[in-house]
Amino acid sequence: MALHVERLGRGPDLVLLHGWGLHGGVWRTLAPLLESRFRLHLVDLPGHGHSRQEPFGSLDAVADAVAQCVPAGAGVGGWSLGGLVAMRLATRHPGLAARFAFVSATPCFVQQPDWPHGMARATLEGFAAALREAPARTIRSFVNLNALGGPHARERMRELAELLAERGTPAEESLQAGLSVLRDSDLRAEVAAIDRPALVLHGGRDALAPAGAGRWLAGALPFARYVEIAEAAHLPFVSHPRRVADALVALHG
Repeated sequence: MALHVERLGRGPDLVLLHGWGLHGGVWRTLAPLLESRFRLHLVDLPGHGHSRQEPFGSLDAVADAVAQCVPAGAGVGGWSLGGLVAMRLATRHPGLAARFAFVSATPCFVQQPDWPHGMARATLEGFAAALREAPARTIRSFVNLNALGGPHARERMRELAELLAERGTPAEESLQAGLSVLRDSDLRAEVAAIDRPALVLHGGRDALAPAGAGRWLAGALPFARYVEIAEAAHLPFVSHPRRVADALVALHG
């Protein structure tokens, strides 16, 4: 599987993985702050952006596809769904990446009896049903949740709508598969095996992946630093790009 990767800058390798429904262009606010320090690899996940001809498949399959884009010893950063992919990459391909950054990421996206830090299963299943009936409107609605609760939310939603239009609508089959991964994945039992330096960065106002999930993740990882941006929601690298850039540089220091 050949994924589209945009490469920018010079320095240590840093691979960045986007979230559901979007593509590597989502990092455009952050990338200019990093490209003087890193060789950035902005991946379009299977079924998304310029990789939309590739099926999304299972979480294992996506992690394996991404592994082919990760230079040995690179840092890997994942946002939201990309964070789940990064977690599975870490446990499925141990030793490939040197460090990880989990941005607005959670090991378990859906609420469980012992896990209040997620979305109600019925809500996510409702999105999946609506996606079959009205794909374009459903994608916009779900993606707009990324901005909910953060500063300048209306402006962020407009930017996300422009991003969605840039590289074409993702394949519906891959979008459904991505929602299934979000619904069914629970990586809480395996994250303690990620024995690499890690950054867990979360927005305090995140309505999709509550900050409690980030705090738990940072506590479960053996070598993690936790950074919470109180005013940010699910898009801290858009609303507070300098704070996020500084945290990524510190991780690689």
